[in-house]
Amino acid sequence: MVLKVPVPPAMVHGDVAEGYGPVADAFRRNFEQGREIGAACAVYRDGRKVVDLWGGYRDGRTYEPWQRDTIVPVFSTSKGVASMAVAVLHARGLLDYDERVATYWPEFAAAGKADVTVRQLLSHQAGLPVIDQPLDLPDLFGSAVLAAALAEQRPAWTPGERHGYHGQTLGWYESELVSRVDPQGRHLGRFFAEEVAAPLDLGFHIGLPENTDRRRIARIHGFRTWEMMLHITAMPPAFAWAFANPRSLTARAFQNPRVLGIPENINRPDVQAAEIPAVNGIGQVRSIARLYGDAAAGGAGLGLTASTLDALKSPAQTPTYGCADQVLRLPTQYSLGYIKPFPAFRFGSASGTAFGTMGLGGSFGFADPDTGIGFAYAMNRLGFRLWDDPREVALREALFVRVLGEMPQRPDTARARARTVR
Repeated sequence: MVLKVPVPPAMVHGDVAEGYGPVADAFRRNFEQGREIGAACAVYRDGRKVVDLWGGYRDGRTYEPWQRDTIVPVFSTSKGVASMAVAVLHARGLLDYDERVATYWPEFAAAGKADVTVRQLLSHQAGLPVIDQPLDLPDLFGSAVLAAALAEQRPAWTPGERHGYHGQTLGWYESELVSRVDPQGRHLGRFFAEEVAAPLDLGFHIGLPENTDRRRIARIHGFRTWEMMLHITAMPPAFAWAFANPRSLTARAFQNPRVLGIPENINRPDVQAAEIPAVNGIGQVRSIARLYGDAAAGGAGLGLTASTLDALKSPAQTPTYGCADQVLRLPTQYSLGYIKPFPAFRFGSASGTAFGTMGLGGSFGFADPDTGIGFAYAMNRLGFRLWDDPREVALREALFVRVLGEMPQRPDTARARARTVR
């Protein structure tokens, strides 16, 4: 969707700490260039909020403004937020990343999964990006139907040999695992609300509460699947072609329940209320930044231990047959529920200790422990890149290059061209 009128400069709000003006300049420029309908960006450094910006329209049809307390669906940026619940359990000594999943969840051992470790599952190496049993929205509330479908699923490849983006399934596997490890048996949505969001006073939800004021929710303005083919220079061609084939692993990874196959369905109240930890997190952008900011500054607010933080900061463990992503159809790197920096997607400082997740359409949140940065950006006008949306990367470049003096956030031209698996 393109706005009929530009966003007036007076509709860009917020403030930044001294020295962070380049981030505000880049944020305003996105609106001036007509790239945004509505958006927000926030940054924490060493536990202190240094950037808090928002602007435009939360609904581009009705021209209702994006307010300070607007909440927005962030698609797969939810994955990193949800995975912090697993990190909390690890920090409490209730879960070992290198233990077999079946140790905590015996039924998971079915269909050749007995030796899959928690690390492999969280790192998209378990071969479980697809659920063959058809699901409906009512099944997505920690039901026995969902648990059985997850446990009975046969891997698409030998676990540990390859990896492929578990676009929807990762959060459900995490949720069932959390319920088996948590002494109270809570699934991820409730565990996150009580053990992650509450301690940090986050305005973020995995499964939107019924009493939420819907006037606070930003409307997502998305696209249809066929439109991806019109943006082949932005969307990696191999991924776009695979997604257009309904029988491919790529398409099947994003189509169960079928309602999730259309991006704008994220606006539906029943989809927002469901528990889809990998996809339907909704909240304030500054809450995402605060969560990552806590982790980047040592994790005191969540009680993260040094060993948990070391695990999150460590390089990804490469599958046996390399980094070719069987779902996204290009090289990627994953670790413990997060994206790690790799040549085509450089984020954070040069050390590579950063970790986070990007979301459909351009949103992104991550922690960079070396600089103490927690960064988050989200918008309601969906773009077509898998990562490095021009709006988001402009903000990240302003922060890390112009403010912090760190490495460029854009890959060089040669690396940018390396977008397909050879």
